[in-house]
Amino acid sequence: MSNENILDAIDRDILFHLSRDGRLTNVELARRVGLTPPPCLRRVRRLEEAGVITGYRAVVDHQALGAGLEVIVSIEVSVSDLGTLEGLERTIAAYEEVVEFRRLFATPDYHLRVLVADYAAYERFQTEKIIGIPGVARVISQPTMKRIKVLD
Repeated sequence: MSNENILDAIDRDILFHLSRDGRLTNVELARRVGLTPPPCLRRVRRLEEAGVITGYRAVVDHQALGAGLEVIVSIEVSVSDLGTLEGLERTIAAYEEVVEFRRLFATPDYHLRVLVADYAAYERFQTEKIIGIPGVARVISQPTMKRIKVLD
């Protein structure tokens, strides 16, 4: 199902509703998309098997868990050897504070979303965990003022 044209309007409606509430029962989902439960369940299973639906998860309020400060971090590296870059990626990906980690095609080389309790916690995270990783040349930190729209 890599071709968008294979998905019809009902498939897209199913995806819309499940992306907003993955806990919908099949009966409720079927009602919302105008199907009876058996064909709705067949469509959901087809979307799962095709890899269009890759999983279901709980959306956690990190602030309620004491991680109310979100920092967008850009990292520039000073090396190009694959071993060092793989080590950097493994190290950073393992940190529980890092909730998103991307390698980019341009400068900066990496983009992270980091969740911590407060500015002091972020300072500890940066100085103890990021600075000093082999290959890290520059770290730019931008604390989030307000989240306007987040889809995932």
